[in-house]
Amino acid sequence: MAEKGWASAVTSIAPNEIRVRGYRLEELMGRVSFGEAVYLVLRGELPGAAVGSLMEAMLVASIDHGVTPPSTLSVRNAATTGAPLNACIAAGALAVNRHHGGAVEDCMRLLARGVARVQAGESTGAVAQALMAEEKAAGRRLPGFGHRIHTDDPRSHRLLALAREAGAAGPSVAVAEAIVAALAASGKPLPLNVDGAIAAVLADLGFAPELANGFFILARTAGWMAQVAEELGREKPMRRIDQQACTYDGPAPRELPTR
Repeated sequence: MAEKGWASAVTSIAPNEIRVRGYRLEELMGRVSFGEAVYLVLRGELPGAAVGSLMEAMLVASIDHGVTPPSTLSVRNAATTGAPLNACIAAGALAVNRHHGGAVEDCMRLLARGVARVQAGESTGAVAQALMAEEKAAGRRLPGFGHRIHTDDPRSHRLLALAREAGAAGPSVAVAEAIVAALAASGKPLPLNVDGAIAAVLADLGFAPELANGFFILARTAGWMAQVAEELGREKPMRRIDQQACTYDGPAPRELPTR
């Protein structure tokens, strides 16, 4: 029996022609950024330049975080066994879950609850207090808030500033910032971490929470590649990796050149 026909609206392929959401791929090349292309393939339309730059910044924000994350340890452990690059990257992706990287999705859902209540007439401050109380009563940590290393995550500040510049900071950003303020007022301040900032921006850009973890994996893949290359180039196979024993010996702090 012949297979019943089905359709895809993402990419069309014909001899000598590749079109992503209707646009010729070769015409996109060199004319749109990777962030813009990611937005296009997921949302179906090209973003404006400001939102495209915001997408780029969001991907850069999660590109790497040293040897401290569990996914990086997974990647390094796979590399030290002699696993090929694709297996090492897969190990990193499989380590992205609720407590590492997965907070983006959970935070998006938390903020969605808050935005719905604000739109129903509650004040943003009251909603922030209510969300904090509900998560505490349920025995859950606030996803996207707090960090085991940073007391004031610099990535979050920059990303939200760029969102405001792009005109993309909406109700989700407002709820996230209200929670930060409520935490500070409670005497137990927690920063909005990069996962929370990305969650707020993605939500205000209209992305579905189900896609959230994919953004983290997409961004971090480049960092994982660098970690694999360094592991293979500098370390012996089958070593026991102690994250706490690692010291940094890369370039000294430097500034970006003027463009």
